[in-house]
Amino acid sequence: MEGGESTVSAKELEVAVKAVHLACGLCERVQRRLVSSRGVERGGTSPPIISSKDDDSPVTVADWGVQAIVSWLLSESFGSENVSIVAEEDVEALSESNSRGLLSAVVDAVNECLADAPRFELPKPDKILSDLDVVGAIKRCNATGGPKGRFWVLDPIDGTLGFVRGNQYAVALALMVDGKVVLGVLGCPNYPVNREFLSYHHQYYNTAQHSSTTANGLSEKGCVLYATRGSRKAWMQPLVRGENGFTWKGDARVIRVSSIDDPAMATICEPVEKANSDHTFTAGVADSVGLGNQPLRVYSMVKYAAIARGDAEVFMKFSRSGYKEKIWDHAAGVVIVEEAGGVMTDAGGRPLDFSRGVYLEGLDRGIIACCCPVLHEKIVGAVYASWESSNL
Repeated sequence: MEGGESTVSAKELEVAVKAVHLACGLCERVQRRLVSSRGVERGGTSPPIISSKDDDSPVTVADWGVQAIVSWLLSESFGSENVSIVAEEDVEALSESNSRGLLSAVVDAVNECLADAPRFELPKPDKILSDLDVVGAIKRCNATGGPKGRFWVLDPIDGTLGFVRGNQYAVALALMVDGKVVLGVLGCPNYPVNREFLSYHHQYYNTAQHSSTTANGLSEKGCVLYATRGSRKAWMQPLVRGENGFTWKGDARVIRVSSIDDPAMATICEPVEKANSDHTFTAGVADSVGLGNQPLRVYSMVKYAAIARGDAEVFMKFSRSGYKEKIWDHAAGVVIVEEAGGVMTDAGGRPLDFSRGVYLEGLDRGIIACCCPVLHEKIVGAVYASWESSNL
């Protein structure tokens, strides 16, 4: 495993990457069951997989399962007294789902996944985890972040809507020290390993009908990206599938952002959903800068993977009034993009501030990620020029 600066220990990096790799296996199994159960679901007899939060956004067995797995593995690896975790899901939402079957499904998924832990040289429970064990692991993720201390930031499934649709999603784990992101790991189980499969991949996922048994071009899908602050390198590792699930292979390679600085040749990444991002304003900025290619719209922090790997040059997100960005939606991606050579700021050109709790407080209008300073400066300027006429 390749390392970074001394702020992150070799063990922290190794456990984080392997834990995300293992968690991707749980996600893939649950997503496969979710997709295959849709026909049964109409008859009301499918196993419980999805619930809803108070804001009606979806939450799944995989969201809670990944949170329990990562919490348990970090606690076992470093001692529960030394581990603080800020995470998206809370145990109350699971309890309030009014489904005993849903909790059982989470516990089963966690135990099935942790049985594979030795394959990744990770600790394995000496007995089957109980409901209380799993709920306790989820509940331990109760840190609130801030400017001091050492804590992990976890989004067990970023892009749950993409996940339930059989599309893109990411498992995102970051480590923060005194308000700074020093380690980021992104697991992207549905993202093609090789760039040449990217166009086919998006045609496949943008069609109305597809199945997990088709699309030979996607046989090499799935990767884990990671970086440590100060290393000036970001790494990508394929998710290698064996007969009994993922297998561990240490064949990581260095990734770099695109070298394109001509707007006419640049591709922009943006969120799929319009609910929390203004596509119209983004399109206006892109047009004023002269971005020539069609937008690449993908769910989740996979957008950061696309920038870091050189598959796209620009990411812009301008949230609608009242929406507050959470740190777990960006922390892992930011350090990976920056260490791969990219530039990430808010729309005013200031560094993103992760030191003020669970929200990116003080965010100036939006978030901009670019492969190079030339494009970044042009986009920041275009935002200033266009902002007064926006409805954001």
